[in-house]
Amino acid sequence: MDWLTRLESPGNALAVLTAMITPAVLISACGALVFSTATRMGRVIDRVRFLSARFEELARNPEADEMAAERLPLLYGQLERQTARARLIQRSMVAFYSALGIFVATSVAIAVLNSVARNYLWIAVAFGLIGSSFMLYGSVLLIIESRMALAAVISEIEFLSKVSRKYAGDEVSARPVGGPFTWLGRKIG
Repeated sequence: MDWLTRLESPGNALAVLTAMITPAVLISACGALVFSTATRMGRVIDRVRFLSARFEELARNPEADEMAAERLPLLYGQLERQTARARLIQRSMVAFYSALGIFVATSVAIAVLNSVARNYLWIAVAFGLIGSSFMLYGSVLLIIESRMALAAVISEIEFLSKVSRKYAGDEVSARPVGGPFTWLGRKIG
């Protein structure tokens, strides 16, 4: 009953609870990342449904749009990008859920190992490092996905610019766009 005596000491009990707080904060962070990532996945799904319907409509009736030859490859490219984004988001969700589970295991390991086997506290540290690695991996995937989303938007804007020049003439594209902070959105390099 040595472990029970150690836990009954207020200092030791407080130390265990304090140690368990860090994984709890990371669990909360994972929850927020899972929620925002699920929202991103929902947007990708909505976008795929829209692009798919538009692609099918245009493929069935290309004569309805005089720019169908240019628009079909754009839509197909957008669908490919959305597919790649969905895969990245799904992988990041798996990473965040894995991190979430590992942080819960870390919290439990801290409590159990601190009371039963102090010599094995390194296991809780290893769980924490593994969970943090999954969070990092998921975050990197979301950075890549957000760059893909930006590339998709830029390709649509470029196509819209082409359509504008065709129908409104070059005077539309010659106008300055944006406001005083336009330089913030310019491509670097």
